[in-house]
Amino acid sequence: MDIKSATVWIGGAAGDGVASTGDILAKTCSRSGLHYFAQSSYQSVIRGGHVVYQFQASSEPVYTHGDNFDLLIALNQDSVDYHIKSINKGAGRGFIFNSDKVKLDVSALPAGALAYGLPVGDLTAEFGRNPVMQNTLACGVFINLLQLSWDVFEKAVRDQFGKKKAEIADLNVKVARKGFEYAQSKFQPLKDIVLKGDGRPRMLLGANQAIALGAVAGGCTFYSAYPMTPASAIMHWLAPRSSKYGIVMKQCEDEIASINMAIGAGFSGTRAMTGTSGGGFALMTEAMGLSGITEVPVVAVLVQRGGPSTGLPTKTEQGDLFQALGAGQGEYPKAVMTPISVEDAYFSTVQSLNIAEKYQLPVMLLSDLLLSEHLETVDSEALTNKVVIDRGDVVDSVGADYTRYADTPSGISPRVYPGLEGGQHVAGSDEHDEDGTLISDIFTNPTTRVKMVRKRFRKMDALAKEIAGESFVKEGPAQADLTLVGWGSTYKTLKNIRLALEKEGMKVNHIQFRIVWPFPAEAALKELKSAKKAVLVENNYSGLFAKLLRQETGLSVPHHIRKFDGEPFYFAPLLERVKGLLNPGAPEVQYLVTAELDIPIKRVVATAGV
Repeated sequence: MDIKSATVWIGGAAGDGVASTGDILAKTCSRSGLHYFAQSSYQSVIRGGHVVYQFQASSEPVYTHGDNFDLLIALNQDSVDYHIKSINKGAGRGFIFNSDKVKLDVSALPAGALAYGLPVGDLTAEFGRNPVMQNTLACGVFINLLQLSWDVFEKAVRDQFGKKKAEIADLNVKVARKGFEYAQSKFQPLKDIVLKGDGRPRMLLGANQAIALGAVAGGCTFYSAYPMTPASAIMHWLAPRSSKYGIVMKQCEDEIASINMAIGAGFSGTRAMTGTSGGGFALMTEAMGLSGITEVPVVAVLVQRGGPSTGLPTKTEQGDLFQALGAGQGEYPKAVMTPISVEDAYFSTVQSLNIAEKYQLPVMLLSDLLLSEHLETVDSEALTNKVVIDRGDVVDSVGADYTRYADTPSGISPRVYPGLEGGQHVAGSDEHDEDGTLISDIFTNPTTRVKMVRKRFRKMDALAKEIAGESFVKEGPAQADLTLVGWGSTYKTLKNIRLALEKEGMKVNHIQFRIVWPFPAEAALKELKSAKKAVLVENNYSGLFAKLLRQETGLSVPHHIRKFDGEPFYFAPLLERVKGLLNPGAPEVQYLVTAELDIPIKRVVATAGV
């Protein structure tokens, strides 16, 4: 029986060209009409450390990066030593490596697995000595083993190096051809893996690029940020395109400046965004409250990574939920979006900009490293620039009695852009009355304070009603034996689990939350109270979403599967744990660890100075 997907790892140290090798193969697969999903497990050093780029390519839709590998392109000895036990069983599975410098004990491989050793020195002698040539040779071997189109691959190589001198692109094509022909003469293709594309080239996107695209489509004209992984790629995408799309992209000196610039731009009538990760967002929280009390719209992207403090700066985690919910001192209306896919990240960005301006409040858009930095194929029709842009209640003329913070039935006050005659007002960070006069300097008026707090929070009633039907998605049968529950980036992994269990004849449904504040308590309670057995899956230690759900509904989901090792959920171990929940006496809380990526820690021993 033919297998329609292949899982491939590329291992090496930072600086070995792991990412560029992955980029070339990603372009080859996506342009061949294949489906593709990749994520990179990397370290925070610029050179050295250990990097594993993992991808799954398939003739059918794929929802994760896969589990163990069919092929591993090993760019150094560590990649063989660390991952030799992570190979799938089957004829032809194996390692593609430079046999001049990497040694592989063939006897340690499972039955049928092969060592695709390349005598790099001999094969590249005519081209001169360049250590990166081993990557290009290995790509040529990969194309031959999986019988992918050489023409598509060659175009991908030329595009990868095209910005440099043409002779560099030519050289890489010639080197890759050497690898392809060597494999043709020495190795057998993996005949049981059949990767046939449907002829439709697909886009390659991660959520960071989708958020940037959503900003453009949604009418954002100002983006300010200080570089902080894993949110930096939003800046990287916008910076070279900002003049084309009429966006001011401002790199600031720190995150405090970033959020304040974005709020200032919002006050001026500009659609504005900023973005950062947890440590940077910690610096933004006071200004989030400024947006709340002055009722100035702003969107802040928070791309989560492992914490606390610097924590795991290049690893994924869903650990900042309560940081977003509690950002800033005191209480103020806000919205918190948790997009569930690359496509949803695009539309959530547009929706965030609309909510911020319509309700005159800050919106936080929570992604995480997995969702933001992974790459996957996206059909071109999945995204559209024909989106609704709602700028809210902005007036272009006012009378003498204009009050910026009028206590309206909806809580939303008429907004003006600076410079409008008669629209002058104070937008202070202190509590104020309807016309902006501060009530906290010479006197404090409790009645006014109560009125203004109620006025601001009244906006949340209308917002909650507006998003009630959009806060989560439900897939699968209305009634099921098992309900999978998640939020944010776990969506496609849980979708994969549901589909796998359905193939085994089980009735499974799936609820995934994409807006967590205002929390859809009534709808969530209705769905989950009727579930026969539910399991909540999230990437953190203490079950943050489980706590939020219990806080807002009083409902405790009985079973939990959590992961906080810095790596995303892998399909096979998660499927095994989910199945285990159906057994009587299954533990309520289970933790998963990606032991396959464990590597030895080289300890630094401090010595006393003289």
